[in-house]
Amino acid sequence: MNEKYTITEAKRYLSNAHDALKKSGRVNGYYEDRKYVRMACGTAYSGVLIAIDEYLSSKDKTIIKKRHQRKSIEDYTSRLSNLNKKLLNHFDAAYHILHLDGYYDGVCERKLIDLGMKLAEEIISGVETHRF
Repeated sequence: MNEKYTITEAKRYLSNAHDALKKSGRVNGYYEDRKYVRMACGTAYSGVLIAIDEYLSSKDKTIIKKRHQRKSIEDYTSRLSNLNKKLLNHFDAAYHILHLDGYYDGVCERKLIDLGMKLAEEIISGVETHRF
C-alpha cells in the first residue's frame, strides 16, 4: 500500500472515533455512554496501529505476522525503541489510554479519553509529516 492511502485510512478511523464520542454525550467531566467510548477508543487505536505500521514499513522494520498469530504490543515497542523514543512514548501512552483504559476497561473520564484522542492525532499527523 502507498503511504498516502494508509495515512488517509488512519485519519478516517480517527474521524469515525470522534463521531462515536459525540454520540456518547458528556456530563460532569465524563462521557455518558460507555458503549460509544469503547467504540471510539478501539477505532482510534486501530488508526494509530495503521499509522505505526506505515512508519515501520518506511523504515524497513515491518512486523511480519506469523501464521495463526497476532502482532503483539511487544513487537511494536521493540521496533520503535530502536528507531524513535519520542514516537515510542506517544505510542505507549496511546496504547494504555485508548486500548487498555478506554476500550478494555471502559473508562469514561473525559480528560483522559480526550488526551488519548489527542495522542492518536499527534501520532498520525507526525507519521504523515515525517516529524517522527
